[in-house]
Amino acid sequence: MEIKEIECKTALSKSNLPGLDYSLNPYRGCQHGCAYCYVPNVLRIPRKEWGCFVDVKTNIPVILSKELKKKKPGVISISTVTDPYQPAEKKYELTRFCLEQLLRYDFPIHIQTKSKLVIRDLDIISKFSDKEIMFSIATLDDNERKALEPYSSSIDDRLIAMKKCTDEGIKTTVFFGPVYPTIKIEDLEKIIDTFIKNGAKEIMIDKLNLKPGIFENVIRFLPAYSNLINDSNNYKNILEKIEFICNKKNVKAISAF
Repeated sequence: MEIKEIECKTALSKSNLPGLDYSLNPYRGCQHGCAYCYVPNVLRIPRKEWGCFVDVKTNIPVILSKELKKKKPGVISISTVTDPYQPAEKKYELTRFCLEQLLRYDFPIHIQTKSKLVIRDLDIISKFSDKEIMFSIATLDDNERKALEPYSSSIDDRLIAMKKCTDEGIKTTVFFGPVYPTIKIEDLEKIIDTFIKNGAKEIMIDKLNLKPGIFENVIRFLPAYSNLINDSNNYKNILEKIEFICNKKNVKAISAF
């Protein structure tokens, strides 16, 4: 893993995602090395390099503090093209320092992560007037997680972290995606119940988006499921079942398909 300290010129960028006004990415690159990640395609980074480097934007808290004085208030996503709580954050604490700056202006924040490290910053996050933490959980099978998300927090650790955030009064949601091709219709109710038990107030569902290189990357680890990866009917059936279950249990389901 190559970790390089760099300086950035801007901190906030405009977000085109629904409900989000700005994105804040303290790092470029991600140590989690997820096989299905779409970011290499977005940033035009060779897929073979993804997960092998992290650029640490050492000055981003300072740049952010300057930008916040001029920015119109809006929801800030942390992050959109990296995980703000990847392992490097434990040392550099850039996400934490950025949160301290954001709290001064009390901008609404939306954090998305696969890491239990987020609970370290609950002392700051809990002080925001408008905050949400979305945990990405695509499977309950930790062996599958190890295959496709090798350096992320375990599923149990994420569920425990989500429950702790909920207990602190923070809105927690689950990004159930990308839906692994191994997911079975008959297991969905158990999966949804697990999310709810650990505090999820909403569940966003997304299919496996097969941008160039992703199919080949995923199939290396799940060769037996190649026929399901491209099966649009399978995803459609899963979405319909999740929506039915969530409606029955009075939990909001959101499709990102």
